[in-house]
Amino acid sequence: MKKSITLTCILLFIYSCNKSISLQYTPPEIVSGYTGIDLIENSGAGQTVYKIEAPLNVEVAVYFIGGEDADLLTLNNNTVSLNANPDFEVKSSYNFEVIVIDLEGNISEIQGVSFSIIDVDETTQFVLNFCENGFAGEYPCNNYDLIAHLDLTTLGGDSGNDCWGWTDPTSGKEYALMGLNNGTSFIDISDLEFPRIVGFLPTHTINSSWRDIKTYGNYAFIVSEASGHGMQIFDLTKLRNISANQAPETFISDAHYDGFGNAHNIVINKAQGYAYAVGTNTYSGGPHFIDISNPLTPVAAGGYGEDAYSHDAQVVTYNGPDNDYTGKEILIGSNENEVVIVDVTDKMNPTQIAKTDYPNIGYTHQGWFTEDQNYFILGDELDERNFGGNTRNIVFDFTDLDNPSVHLNYYGPTSAIDHNGYVKENDYYLANYSAGIRVIDIANINNQTMTETGYFDTYPSNDNASFNGVWNVYPYFESGNIIISDINTGFYIVRKSE
Repeated sequence: MKKSITLTCILLFIYSCNKSISLQYTPPEIVSGYTGIDLIENSGAGQTVYKIEAPLNVEVAVYFIGGEDADLLTLNNNTVSLNANPDFEVKSSYNFEVIVIDLEGNISEIQGVSFSIIDVDETTQFVLNFCENGFAGEYPCNNYDLIAHLDLTTLGGDSGNDCWGWTDPTSGKEYALMGLNNGTSFIDISDLEFPRIVGFLPTHTINSSWRDIKTYGNYAFIVSEASGHGMQIFDLTKLRNISANQAPETFISDAHYDGFGNAHNIVINKAQGYAYAVGTNTYSGGPHFIDISNPLTPVAAGGYGEDAYSHDAQVVTYNGPDNDYTGKEILIGSNENEVVIVDVTDKMNPTQIAKTDYPNIGYTHQGWFTEDQNYFILGDELDERNFGGNTRNIVFDFTDLDNPSVHLNYYGPTSAIDHNGYVKENDYYLANYSAGIRVIDIANINNQTMTETGYFDTYPSNDNASFNGVWNVYPYFESGNIIISDINTGFYIVRKSE
C-alpha cells in the first residue's frame, strides 16, 4: 500500500478523534519551505534532502511524509534522506509531502516539497595513452594515464622549469602556466584532446634556466634567477580573450616589482595576501616580504636575513597542533643546510622559532606541510649524489614548533634526485627528476609509513641521480588533471587511471 494512502488514513483517524474533543484547534505550521536540498548526481546514497521544521514554540509529537516519491525516501525524526544514489538519468527530481502533528493532536496543512538532481557531464574524459602493462606509450607508468604532451619547440623555449595552475572562476576553465628558459607559456587545458597555447610572457631581462611561478587570485607572480628580473605580475583574466582560432599572443607584464633583481623562488600565502621571494640579492638571500593584497601595486614589506640564504619556503597561516602559534603566519625555510621555522606575522619583527638539521645533509631544498600541519616532508637535492642510496625524503615532526624532530626517512624505489613535493589530502606528489612524478600515500604517516601508489616517468632513458626530467608537478586542479613540467621534454598532463 502506498505511504500516501496510509498517511491519509492515520491523519483522518487522529483528526476525527481530536475534533470530537474540540472544534477549536490551531494547526502547527511547517516553516522549512517547499524546496529540499538539491543533490549532485552519483554523489552517494543516504544523503539528507530535507529537514522538517515547525515553530520553536510547537511541541511536535510526530512527523510524517507521503506523496508521490515517499517510498524512495527515509524519514528519521525530522530528517528526510534519499535511499538511493542520485542519478539524473534515472530520475531528475523528487516530490513528496510532509505533515506535522503536535502534542495536542493538531495537524499541519499538507505541504508539498520538491528537490532536484544536478546533472553532471559524464562524458568519458580524453586519454592520449592509457597506462597498460607498465607503459603509457613510451613512458613507464603505474596507475596514471597520459592525457597530453607539448614539446619544448611547441612551447617556444629551449628548456623547461617550473609550472603552476590557475582555474578561471568565471568559466571554470583550467590553465597551465609553464616556465621556460626565456619566459612563461600559458596553456588552455579545458579541451584535453587539444591543449592550446594562448600566450607567452617573455622574460623581463635575459634568459635563465630558473624561473618560478605562483598565483594569487587572478594574477600570476613570476621570478627568475636572471639578473635584474624582479617580479613580473600578470593579469590571468586576459587569457579569456584569446579565441580558439587566434594565434598565441605575446604579452607584457601588467605590473612589475623591482625591490630585488634575481630570485630563486617565490612563495605566496593566499590567506594573508603576502608574497615571499627567496634566494634574492636582498636580506642575505633570506625571504623578502611583499604585500600583494593589491596585486597591481605591490609594496615592499620588509624581510628576514638572520638565517642567510633560503632556497625555498612554505608560508602558512598556522592551524596545527601547537596552540602557541594558532593564527600566526609561519614560514618554513629550506635553507641549504638546515630547516628554519620563523614567525613572520609581524613583518617588521620576524622571529625565529626554531631551526633543525638532519643526518647526511646534501642540499636542503624544499618541503611541504601535511594538511593537518603535524608533519613537514622535506626533499634534499644532493644527498643521493653525495651519499648514494635511493631517493630520500626526510619527514619532520612539527607537532611542537619549538622542538622539531626527525620523524622518519622515506626511501623511494629509484636512485633519482628528489626536487619539489606537494601534499594534497593524503597524497604526496613528488617531482623526482629522472624518475618522473611519484605519488605517495601518506595516510599512515603518523605510524611512520609512506607507500608509493603510482608514478609517471617523463624521462624514460634512466632513473639516475641526474638533473634531467621532471622539475615540478601541480596536483591541485579540481578536475584531477595533474600537470608536469619536464626540463628536457616540455609539458605533460596526466590523470589517475580509472
